[in-house]
Amino acid sequence: MAMIDVTEIEAVSAKALEAHGATPWVASEVAKATARAEQIGNVICGLYYLESYCLALKSGRVSGMADPVIARPKPGVVQVDACEGFAQPAFTRGLETALAAAADQGVASYGIRNSHTCTSLGYFTETLAKAGYVAIGFTSASPVVAPPGGAGRVIGTNPIAFSVPDGVGGLAMHFDAATSNVALGAITRAKAAGLPIPEGWAVDANGTPTTDAEAALGGALTSLGGAKGFGFGLMAEVMAAGLAGGVNSLDVAGLKLPDGPPHGLGQYYLIMDPWVSDVFGTRVSRVADAVVGQEGCRMPGTARGAAKSVEVPDAVWAQALGLAG
Repeated sequence: MAMIDVTEIEAVSAKALEAHGATPWVASEVAKATARAEQIGNVICGLYYLESYCLALKSGRVSGMADPVIARPKPGVVQVDACEGFAQPAFTRGLETALAAAADQGVASYGIRNSHTCTSLGYFTETLAKAGYVAIGFTSASPVVAPPGGAGRVIGTNPIAFSVPDGVGGLAMHFDAATSNVALGAITRAKAAGLPIPEGWAVDANGTPTTDAEAALGGALTSLGGAKGFGFGLMAEVMAAGLAGGVNSLDVAGLKLPDGPPHGLGQYYLIMDPWVSDVFGTRVSRVADAVVGQEGCRMPGTARGAAKSVEVPDAVWAQALGLAG
């Protein structure tokens, strides 16, 4: 393991993306998200994804030169077409307009469509909360989750993220969670290590619960909390595909495949001005005090990483440097 400065992770990531066909602005936006993921310990969405980004740029699966287009069909509705590019620059392109809409209307509907995977959904709701707004976000992914009692893959891990501002530029609360029991990568790693998986994570091709990782990869993941979690996964599907205009999970090939058709995914954010309520801060503080008043407890997301440097596996860092040339 090597201790790497977060700013260096961002710089190397940007250089790698540019080397594979992204414009400096696009590379910068994606690199910021990559570095932030490493900073908070979300390594799956950090440098782990950099090679995938670069290979997709090289094959043309994602456009590194896309110029996102903003539309505002109604005063409280902002839509951005990512034009088959990355989600991060598309989000940034429409951010000022979306925040202005939320300030004017008290609430704004913000949708991104035709984008590559956004990877860490919470990165975006965190950005909105740090700007002073309550934000809830939804996205979909390639199909890996079966409905309760079924075996066919219908939706993705379809995360939901929720961030609440503290009024001084930070977070009073934040969570970002998949609606599946586990990420597909956890099962892939179990198979590679020859280990069983916990019961309840997946079903085999016949819809029978299994602890065999190989059988699980031939079947489907299950939803967090059974039918309740599947309902939340469908909610994310409806918002990201139906409302934002992204494609259905059913129509997305594997997110990390180096080539193939563009993802075409959508992300949907509901942005709310909390200060329209004169008791917002009081109510949030009331419940937060009850949580942190108990030993060892904290509000979700309030211990988000702020380290200036983080540990990175030697092989991962060597790969990043190699991608950057």
